[in-house]
Amino acid sequence: MARLGYARVSSAEQDTSLQIRDLEAAGCERIYRDHGVSGARASRPELDRMLDRLSRGDEVVVWKLDRLGRNTRNLLELLDAFKERGIKFRSLRDGITTDPDTELGGAMAQAMITIISAFAQLERDQLSERTRAGMAAAAANGRKAGRREVTAGHPNVKRAHELKAQGLKPADIGRVIGVGRATVYRYLSLDLD
Repeated sequence: MARLGYARVSSAEQDTSLQIRDLEAAGCERIYRDHGVSGARASRPELDRMLDRLSRGDEVVVWKLDRLGRNTRNLLELLDAFKERGIKFRSLRDGITTDPDTELGGAMAQAMITIISAFAQLERDQLSERTRAGMAAAAANGRKAGRREVTAGHPNVKRAHELKAQGLKPADIGRVIGVGRATVYRYLSLDLD
């Protein structure tokens, strides 16, 4: 019987360290991490690995329900599958624990999971609506929405290449320049003339 943790962040610039710390404190033997993967996606590489490894009596621990999924239907399907397979579940920050063998977290836990998940999906949907509205407003005013285009001549691109030539790793380059690791990779993919 294993206690497995699952951590996820949606973008490459985000960090899982807070989730990992709490999952380790909860006694997770192994922690699966999806980095830069949306919770709206049903299939996530590390989540899929964890799901394949689970067996009866194991426990899945997440930092918050929305780390497992922000789509209510997908989250409830996962939790139903856990119950059918005899797998315990715990959400640390939401204070929810289920155990199909003892009926711990029965009807009330299921109701709380549904409510919390529905609000997480509502928040995600509202963010998406605001983003679309902002992009439409920018287009209506003749502005380009989205990430600014960066060329090889940009000072940060040149600095990233210099630091890489000095042997720094992308995460360290990002700290020096003040950008995320994904941005550093994008900078390094640009050829300097």
